[in-house]
Amino acid sequence: MLSKLIVGAAAAAALMSGVAFAQSSTVNGAAGGAVTGAIVGGPVGAAVGGVAGAIVGTVIDPPPEKVVTYVREAPASSTRVVVKEKVVVGQPLPQTVVVTPVPENSKYSYAIVNNERVIVEPSSRKVIQIIN
Repeated sequence: MLSKLIVGAAAAAALMSGVAFAQSSTVNGAAGGAVTGAIVGGPVGAAVGGVAGAIVGTVIDPPPEKVVTYVREAPASSTRVVVKEKVVVGQPLPQTVVVTPVPENSKYSYAIVNNERVIVEPSSRKVIQIIN
């Protein structure tokens, strides 16, 4: 019984450490979490860290300040649209929303949705950042 409690505590500690590291690291996803978990908690930590990394690995690195500035200052043209769905970071925009590429940085596009400027990843249409 005591050994199960110790293993459980170690797994929880590894999970928390893996999540914290995965959020601040450029190594994302299950592989990054597994490596971090293995370093912190050995084989049990690797398993738990892999799961945590897979969950946290969906966190998207923020765009460069130059992209944010461009989107913030871009003229509001016909790209404005209103949708019923709430715009959420990490979730894709509806297909009805037209996204505009950011000049000089093809990794990012943007749109104005529900009066909010949003930066998106063009291929997945996932919202990376909402600019207020």
